[in-house]
Amino acid sequence: IVIGVTGSYGKTSTKEFLTTILSQKFKVLSTHHHQNSEIGISRCILDNLLPQHEIFIVEMGSYGKGGIKLLCDIVQPDIGVVTGVNEQHLSLFKTMDNLLSAEGGRELLQYLPKGGLLVVNGDNKYCLDLYKKASLNKKLYTAKGEWVEADVAAKEIEVHRNSLDFVVMTKDKQAAHFTVDVLGGHNIQNVLGAVLVAKELGMSLEEIGLAARHIKSQQAGISLKNGIHGIDVIDSSYSANPDGVVADLSYLNIFPGKKIIVMPSLIELGKKSAEIHQDLGRNIADVCDMAIITSRAQFAALKAGAVANGMDEKRIIFSDKPKEIVNLITTFCKEKDAVLLEGRVPGQVVSLLINK
Repeated sequence: IVIGVTGSYGKTSTKEFLTTILSQKFKVLSTHHHQNSEIGISRCILDNLLPQHEIFIVEMGSYGKGGIKLLCDIVQPDIGVVTGVNEQHLSLFKTMDNLLSAEGGRELLQYLPKGGLLVVNGDNKYCLDLYKKASLNKKLYTAKGEWVEADVAAKEIEVHRNSLDFVVMTKDKQAAHFTVDVLGGHNIQNVLGAVLVAKELGMSLEEIGLAARHIKSQQAGISLKNGIHGIDVIDSSYSANPDGVVADLSYLNIFPGKKIIVMPSLIELGKKSAEIHQDLGRNIADVCDMAIITSRAQFAALKAGAVANGMDEKRIIFSDKPKEIVNLITTFCKEKDAVLLEGRVPGQVVSLLINK
């Protein structure tokens, strides 16, 4: 059984969570790290796929219309998962229609066989549009428990410093409590996508709940580390997209002390870039006491959004010098304050801030 996972965001975490859960019952191979192009996926097949594997989980990335169709030609998926869609790579795709064709799941949907299955994130408007157009077997997951039509939903959500607790409810009124050692409430969506696929492949909700306890925090691309001077450092520096920044800010907000975000401006957003950065600025102002932006592009738009939402303009700072950034943080913060490193911040910032 081949499972293809695509989307603008969430696909790596969903693939990792699904691999961990299914591996408790099946012989599973998944593409490694970010082997999501035709070369990486082909290399994984040639080097690692063996006759004894029962399930092959493939992360599918694309930077142009037709990219997902090419990958489907290679792996021939039976199940398609679309984890979430936004404008993150719009400048590469040129138009939103091109992006929706590839990352948005249209090409994946078109390739699925008549007996195949489409699984989508019901909390994302683009995924819902795809769901409505699908004529084959299709399923929805949602972290908003009030959705009656969702096949799997989360309720009684508790977001802790080091874990997530929630109850998974199914459309047929089954329920199970989940404790998963990953950070940030947004990862509940990614867990639910994995839960729904595992359920469709014959695992009981109780089996899935036990299997999910094997998920490691690093599989989610965000980790909590001990920083110098007792500062909490949330390391989400692998990558960033608009939804991811907002989600990480929501996690940062559970910390009781002063809060700082360090991040570059986001790239590849096309014509909506200034508007998106203004929105991000407003979100930053809701949560943070200081923001340090490490790139000039769209700094003005981000600052304008933050200031318009009440943030002191002196507290939103441009700096691309690692030592200066760390000095700003350590001057402003004390023990139990928190710093969010979001996206591709300079590597030296990470090494200088975190206790070895």
